Amino acid sequence: MKNFIGADGILKKKREYIMPCLGHFYSNPPEFVRGEMQYLFDTEGKKYLDCYAGVSVINCGHCNPYITERMIEQIKNLQHVCNIYLTENFVNLAERLAEVAPGNLKKMFFCSTGTEANEGSLLLASIYTGRSEFIALQNGLHGRTKLTMSLTGIGMWRTDPNPVGGINFAPNPNCYRCPLGKKYPECDLECANKIETIIRTATSGKIAALIAEPIQGNAGIIVPPKNYFKRVKEILEKYDALLIIDEVQTGFARTGKMFAIENFEVTPDIMSVAKALGNGQPISAFISTEEIANTYTRPGASTLGGNPVSSTAGLAVLDYIKEKNLALNAKERGDQLKSGLLEIKKRHPIIGDVRGLGLMIGAEFVHPDKSPAFKELDEVLEILKDRGFIIGKGGVGRNVMAFQPPLVITEKDVDDVLNELELVLTEKNF
Repeated sequence: MKNFIGADGILKKKREYIMPCLGHFYSNPPEFVRGEMQYLFDTEGKKYLDCYAGVSVINCGHCNPYITERMIEQIKNLQHVCNIYLTENFVNLAERLAEVAPGNLKKMFFCSTGTEANEGSLLLASIYTGRSEFIALQNGLHGRTKLTMSLTGIGMWRTDPNPVGGINFAPNPNCYRCPLGKKYPECDLECANKIETIIRTATSGKIAALIAEPIQGNAGIIVPPKNYFKRVKEILEKYDALLIIDEVQTGFARTGKMFAIENFEVTPDIMSVAKALGNGQPISAFISTEEIANTYTRPGASTLGGNPVSSTAGLAVLDYIKEKNLALNAKERGDQLKSGLLEIKKRHPIIGDVRGLGLMIGAEFVHPDKSPAFKELDEVLEILKDRGFIIGKGGVGRNVMAFQPPLVITEKDVDDVLNELELVLTEKNF
């Protein structure tokens, strides 16, 4: 058996060789060395139910044999030549993605990360419209590059001391903590209506696009009202601006639909995808209509974008999602999880809100005055980890328990995590 350096050894090397911007979960973190579908294993052989999936990446399960065996076979034959040469897998993957993408989204550009995909989406919007101003939502997160970080509306992730100009932020549709102090539905979607006010008063009146996550992940699983994006699209069309939807966290069956925006019955003009498309293999893409995509004519390439191995993974992911009907499992297990959390909420007032779609569910921890109970959440997550459950966290106040597990989890898995959460909250008197 391999000798591992362990968590302490990793942390020591991390302090010496890794930039300090990279943090980690848990005060006493394990070293993970193996994955098997919905489970992780540490150096001691301890088994954990993974309820975070590497932040919505491992939708089809860790080391899924259906996917990894295809990747291994591809590696044996051809690993990389760059997409300026002709290989088959990436065009086959493009064809398959066009078949499942919303509306008439058809043409795409492959790259390696969600940040790249969002950056490319923004570039395409500027090329098509000839404009350079953008609107984003407060508390959204779109990446780590100069422009995508500037469009990120969460302070802790806006580490660039000199963000890009020409960007304005609209209120995000958070009905639990409405930034406008309104109540839905009496508000008449005032958060969406504010977008027109911003266009008329804070911009030249000619914006390129608005970019938004259909469900804000890092903000704490913020789900808009049903008609929110319809109103947004109407406003944008009035000003000849585009709608960019960032499906980096939400795509590929996670919400019970292939793409989360389908829950809102709106087709974006441009869509970014990444994460779960590769099930752990780096791949991303931005996708648009023929009319918009065909304006991107000047030379462009991505050295590793759509390489043969990543494209093989993407094709296998789409096959597996369809064959195993993971969208249905996400809906059914998500309904079970959400219902269970709402029952726990009745008995434990520290949970102030439960929200989400499919297997993208957030439980917000709050004090009696509704202030973020982030310390209590950290304590609960640490105990759950020690008992074999890995659950994420998010929210602007870092107080939202985030469930984004592999979509292969079972009814028993959901019962197990709910039962353990109930026990911990009872023991802590939360």
